[in-house]
Amino acid sequence: MEIVILAVVIAVVAVAAISGLVVSSRKKKPLPPAPPSSPSVTTPPAEPQVGEEADTAPEESRRTIEEVDLPAAEAPAPAEAPVVEEPPAPAVEVPEPTAGRLVRLRSRLSRSQNSLGKGLLTLLSREHLDEDTWEEIEETLLVADVGVAPTQELVDRLRERVKVLGTRTPQELRGLLREELLTLVGTDLDRTVHTESGVSESGAEKPGVVMVVGVNGTGKTTTTGKLARVLVADGKSVVLGAADTFRAAAADQLQTWGERVGARTVRGPEGGDPASIAFDAVKEGIAESADVVLIDTAGRLHTKTGLMDELGKVKRVVEKHGSVDEVLLVLDATTGQNGLVQARVFAEVVDITGIALTKLDGTAKGGIVVAVQRELGVPVKLVGLGEGADDLAPFEPEAFVDALIGE
Repeated sequence: MEIVILAVVIAVVAVAAISGLVVSSRKKKPLPPAPPSSPSVTTPPAEPQVGEEADTAPEESRRTIEEVDLPAAEAPAPAEAPVVEEPPAPAVEVPEPTAGRLVRLRSRLSRSQNSLGKGLLTLLSREHLDEDTWEEIEETLLVADVGVAPTQELVDRLRERVKVLGTRTPQELRGLLREELLTLVGTDLDRTVHTESGVSESGAEKPGVVMVVGVNGTGKTTTTGKLARVLVADGKSVVLGAADTFRAAAADQLQTWGERVGARTVRGPEGGDPASIAFDAVKEGIAESADVVLIDTAGRLHTKTGLMDELGKVKRVVEKHGSVDEVLLVLDATTGQNGLVQARVFAEVVDITGIALTKLDGTAKGGIVVAVQRELGVPVKLVGLGEGADDLAPFEPEAFVDALIGE
């Protein structure tokens, strides 16, 4: 009996074991393949060569700031467009009044000019005025560029007056010399720069027209710009004509002068027809009802006949609008007698009506004022006494002579 029970138990255990083995074999999943015996190494991407683009970043790194959910306070503000500021317009200057300007600038004139007056006073103060002394007086005047004929006239008058005067005190000599120099310079000449308006050929009111002529290097364009300041200071409206088309940047230079005082500049292409530009400048002056048109012409060498003829053409073309009221010849005072050669040639081409002497504060000799007036028969109307914008002054004989003799 015990044997039978033991056999049944063994049978039951065997059946259960076989059943569990079958079930587990149905539910078991296949295992992944075994890893390789040595780990594989991934090679990093090569660096981009010149001209190649680098590998793009992973998708996650390419997410823009808009895709990231940031609090409103942490989100960066959108970039503002840059503000481009326009350059400020040049400020219009108000030139100082021209009345008495030469008196205010007299110290600059006397620094280089009073050697003439002091030399003459020293010689005239000698106790005995013999022939040697009078020859020294003549030499002093000639060295000062007074010219031969004016020198002889002045010496003759001084001889006569000193002889009549007899005893000569320093004050009497100074007064005598002042009177004679004033006579030589001329106090009765019309030194006004004429800018009167008139009527054009079309019947419209025409502004005063001033042509400025002269050779290169005399300061002609600068003088034109400074003259614009003189006219503006006297309450006139000005249009500038940049008819010097042969010198590089001449029009730019003139336009800069005009902008400083609010004067418009009419210009054309470099190398363009000067007569056409001058004509257009006057036309523009008529349209704007300007008081004065200043025309800056090319600085021509007086030896080049063709260019001088063209200067005459400029004047003739401008006169189609009406008369030219003033032709100013700009001379460098430091050139002395050489400037008279230039003056003569220009006077043959255009009718010079006035002289503007520049650089009179430097090494120039004051006698050139007398010489050039005597040579051309026209007055010195303007003198340049420095590099400043307001250093161009209307010529005043009394202030000039006082500077010569050091009063």
